[in-house]
Amino acid sequence: MKRTLSTDDAPAAVGAYSQATTNGSVLVTAGQLPLTADGDLLADASVGEQTRQCLQNVEAILESEGLSMADVLKTTVFLDDIDDFEEFNEVYGEFFDDEPPARSAVEVGKVPKGAAIEIEAIAANE
Repeated sequence: MKRTLSTDDAPAAVGAYSQATTNGSVLVTAGQLPLTADGDLLADASVGEQTRQCLQNVEAILESEGLSMADVLKTTVFLDDIDDFEEFNEVYGEFFDDEPPARSAVEVGKVPKGAAIEIEAIAANE
């Protein structure tokens, strides 16, 4: 049975979507922008700083359900410029240094709110 998730430790959903959903076994986050939990957009920050904020948001959502980044099976990364891949990847590796999840990273025309990156994740309970 699907259950929607919300935590004050990640930015609130700003549209017709949830921060995440779960069926008790699998958790799927919405795409996380570089927004603080208070809703401040880090659009002028470096891609590395934006990546860190996106992943901190993913981490907060997971932790609200007793999960960690080690439980992530797959991420999808949307970059507004694929030339930023190296900088993104360096910070990403800080969060997934041991047994990283499967990942797709693609360049898109634009990321919402003028951000440089958006990251979504799928995690599972053991």
